[in-house]
Amino acid sequence: MNETIRTLLAKLGGLPVSVDTIANDGDLYAAGLSSFASVQLMLGLEEAFDIEFPDHLLNRKSFASIAAIEATIQSILEDRKVA
Repeated sequence: MNETIRTLLAKLGGLPVSVDTIANDGDLYAAGLSSFASVQLMLGLEEAFDIEFPDHLLNRKSFASIAAIEATIQSILEDRKVA
């Protein structure tokens, strides 16, 4: 999952730095992630993981770091199992 997130972040995030230089808990917004790029990233993640981000997870915190994105996706996948 981490590798897929990093690949999509490199492709869609528009970051001025290499994704390889960002720690899993590194602040993506401080690294240059814009609001527009976060929407593009969200759409890519939805397609890659066959998920849909619910409205309550469409916030800055969900996309603050690679670890936060991974935790958010895990949460969505777990909720889908329960439903």
